Amino acid sequence: MREMLQFYIDGKWVDPQSPNTLDVINPATEEVCGRISIGAAEDVDLAVAAATRAFESYSQSSREDRIALLESVLAEFAKRHDDVAEAIMEEMGAPWGLARDSQAASGPQHIKAAIRALKEYPFEERNRTTLVIKEPIGVCGLITPWNWPMNQVAVKVAPALAAGCTMVLKPSEIAPFDAMIFAEILDAAGVPAGVFNLVNGDGPGVGTALSQHPGVDMVSFTGSTRAGVLVAQNAAPTVKRVAQELGGKSANILLDDADFENAVKRGAGDVFENPGQSCDAPSRMLVPKARMDEAAAAAASVAEATIVGDPRDEKTEVGPLVSDLQWNKVQDLIQKGIDEGATLAAGGTGKPDGIEKGYFARPTVFANVSNDMTIAREEIFGPVLSIIPYEDEDEAVRIANDTPYGLSGYVSSSDLDRARKVAARMRTGMVHINGAWADSASPFGGYKQSGNGREWGAHGIDEFLEVKSIYGYEARN
Repeated sequence: MREMLQFYIDGKWVDPQSPNTLDVINPATEEVCGRISIGAAEDVDLAVAAATRAFESYSQSSREDRIALLESVLAEFAKRHDDVAEAIMEEMGAPWGLARDSQAASGPQHIKAAIRALKEYPFEERNRTTLVIKEPIGVCGLITPWNWPMNQVAVKVAPALAAGCTMVLKPSEIAPFDAMIFAEILDAAGVPAGVFNLVNGDGPGVGTALSQHPGVDMVSFTGSTRAGVLVAQNAAPTVKRVAQELGGKSANILLDDADFENAVKRGAGDVFENPGQSCDAPSRMLVPKARMDEAAAAAASVAEATIVGDPRDEKTEVGPLVSDLQWNKVQDLIQKGIDEGATLAAGGTGKPDGIEKGYFARPTVFANVSNDMTIAREEIFGPVLSIIPYEDEDEAVRIANDTPYGLSGYVSSSDLDRARKVAARMRTGMVHINGAWADSASPFGGYKQSGNGREWGAHGIDEFLEVKSIYGYEARN
């Protein structure tokens, strides 16, 4: 069992100001897999003070020094890659293949993207006699979730380091161990004392203290829309910048000329992976009304063939939901889908056959869903696919946009030009055409209640910079 009871502040592992421990639960076994300490405002004060002291020198470091530092972090990460994956498998239930090849691998992916962007990043430009420069915003509070824990830590820490900022990280208390290993990686890589700090805690305690703190210049938050609203409200009195990547209810439009069966199966598989605990999961599948039965049958076949079970079993494709709270929420929403009249094509409430322990859910497919049903409106964050019929392309786009969210969208068509035109009409920060993967050098983020700001690559660095005009930098001719 892991005992990781200290915080990383000012280049050292230190005890919390007041002892207060929390058990971390392995969702596959429902047993305690470790303990952490829960911090408080006093711990945040110490971390912010350390970051403030470090900012004076680190903000003046050169581009070359920051590139060298990130390359050192990348080299140290390679030594601990499997340790990070093992922690993620324990704390949030990702099967080993997913934990190693996707979850842990997202760390170096985003560090590499930050290095590439930093090498070419335009920190200054001339505008007639004015010099316009971009400089680090200051001390940053980073608040990250449990569903893709290393991804969200790396996608904030790497660009913040690239920009010249110092920071205090609060990882999710549900899945904290991979972030603590990452702190060990940064320490081994030679990140200067105070540049990176980590304080464990919950949202009401450490999260609130960070977002309210007058010494924090910017907060980068990933999590639910409800929590994001609270972060923004807490940050408002000090007028600090808030960048947010929040919830989603992404539409997956299958046009009538798509490679239909493959598109349905790909979309269903994307929903069941991780298992549905991804903010950009294509959880609303829109299909021509006449092809509803065909789509339901194809998606159901994927659900029924998906192997749910022990994350340590190499045959397992989908692990458990992260907690009993999440499991109960998903069960309630599946039941609402049944009660509101959607057609249950596969799955349903309860645990998969043969599984008695662990927060495992059945991959579930609903057909004949209308966009006003609860399962089409709320972010379920579970392995639940809703298939919605449409009459024509215009109605498909209207349904896709009829949501308070706007994180991601998907469209499939054999006519690339047609797919591009539909993509242009979707009110989302990202659109995937014919199953195209996300590109770590391109911006990630959403419209509407899916957040503000962008992460990944050069756009991620943008979020951690202020823009300054120096007038009269050159004499007028």
